[in-house]
Amino acid sequence: MFYTQQQVKGGDGASNLCSHAVVLNIGLFAVATNASALEQVRRERSHPRLQLQAMRGFLERAGLTVEELDHLNIIHVTGTKGKGSTCAFTDQILRSYGFRTGFYSSPHLVQVRERIRINGQPIGKELFTKYFWQVYGRLDETKVGTMPSYFRFLTILAFHVFLQEKVDLSVIEVGIGGAYDCTNIIRRPWVCGISSLGIDHTQILGDTIEKIAWQKGGIFKPGVPAFTVKQPEDAMVMLRSRATEMRCPLWVCPELEDYQADCGPLRLGLAGQHQRSNASLALQLSHTWLHKRCLPGGTGDLYVPSQEVFPLGLADTEWPGRNQTLKHGAVTYFLDGAHTMRSMQACVHWFRETAAQHERTASGPVARVVLFNATGERDSAVLLKLLVPCHFDFAVFCPNITEAIASCNADQQNFNVSVENMLTRCLDNERHWHLHNGLGNTKGPPLLIEDSLAPEKKADTLVFPCILSALQWITQGRDPVLADPAKRDLPVKPSIMAKAALLCDAAEIHILVTGSLHLVGGVLKHLDAASSK
Repeated sequence: MFYTQQQVKGGDGASNLCSHAVVLNIGLFAVATNASALEQVRRERSHPRLQLQAMRGFLERAGLTVEELDHLNIIHVTGTKGKGSTCAFTDQILRSYGFRTGFYSSPHLVQVRERIRINGQPIGKELFTKYFWQVYGRLDETKVGTMPSYFRFLTILAFHVFLQEKVDLSVIEVGIGGAYDCTNIIRRPWVCGISSLGIDHTQILGDTIEKIAWQKGGIFKPGVPAFTVKQPEDAMVMLRSRATEMRCPLWVCPELEDYQADCGPLRLGLAGQHQRSNASLALQLSHTWLHKRCLPGGTGDLYVPSQEVFPLGLADTEWPGRNQTLKHGAVTYFLDGAHTMRSMQACVHWFRETAAQHERTASGPVARVVLFNATGERDSAVLLKLLVPCHFDFAVFCPNITEAIASCNADQQNFNVSVENMLTRCLDNERHWHLHNGLGNTKGPPLLIEDSLAPEKKADTLVFPCILSALQWITQGRDPVLADPAKRDLPVKPSIMAKAALLCDAAEIHILVTGSLHLVGGVLKHLDAASSK
């Protein structure tokens, strides 16, 4: 069943728009769970060209045209790892020059509004509600079969918001792939970028780097400048082939060290060695956009590193949930949503280096804990194996459920996976960890709560039913935010609480949260009150 704005507001058509919470729990629930829409996605997977055709139809039903999108002066970015960070750098650089920017990204961490940003900030609840009903209402009025799926709807909403808010430019991050991604209805971007490529989403994009590169190169457009970071040789060959096919000029970005800035070495606001290639790509994309804006008709050639660089924005860039460190008293959180082999390798490198720096200044022993979850088709065993050398004292697993009560908001609900399946995945992850650590394939308790009938096991790993209960056990009341009485948790078995002696005795607790951006988002919801408002 679909609800109209009139139904939600009441029969009198009261002028006040419905609350943001109602929008999420009714409107987004409808587009996310409609059975025919999900069947549509499954059907189109075997006929990918239908995806863009369907997207154009939804766009028109929402009162927009692909021609209107040309006025958004778009920077279109794809990649496997780093495309979001590249977009964040690019957005910040161009805002530093005084331009009004729109930025569309996915997924969100805490609030769905994070996906649609104006001048670097998620749009406010009132604006989101206003524009949501404008788009939803038009789609509902013209419904001839299905409503668009969740990501399609949000993409259309982002385009509508950016047009209505009259941004100077839009930075658009591809969802999955490129060629058949719904953002690829864009006809005339000003410039395109490709961040680091790797193996991910194999059921949709293919199981080789060449197939994935073919999909990513699908965003190239005739005559539109394109840039890529250095790629594996097979991927680079395919990208060059796609560029030739599309009659698209393609350049490989220099190393960041090759840029000469008048203020010394370039500083980045995002941590991690891997961010350097993302920053270089962002400099090329920004320079090309500025070149076209200030010199109409310009081709936007490669930004030569020997020229003077004004690194506006690079040092000020923020992108939560990626190589992010938060210190709450004696507890330090290291947050990174790595979920591919290459991104996890980068995460481990960053964590070992950064955690070691924190440990050198600690007043005593430090306990290391990893909080992990992985979703979808990701190979958890491979990701967990990469984490073993970090020498954690505890490995804790939980599903991407913020808390085990009904108040979990719609922003962070996955309507397509049952709780039972999520918990089964956590237990599988625990077994993988045991195997990697030579502990055998011992089966553990399904949930560490009161009245569990399953046998107890070694304390090296624990499985919790939600993010809040996991965090509260790990921190043992030492994070004042989580110790708030308003933060309700489930009662944990006394035998499990007794195993936390190491955490209680440690001078500091270091927690790496990784494996899923949704997990990181759920953690941030509890740690950062501002992110939930």
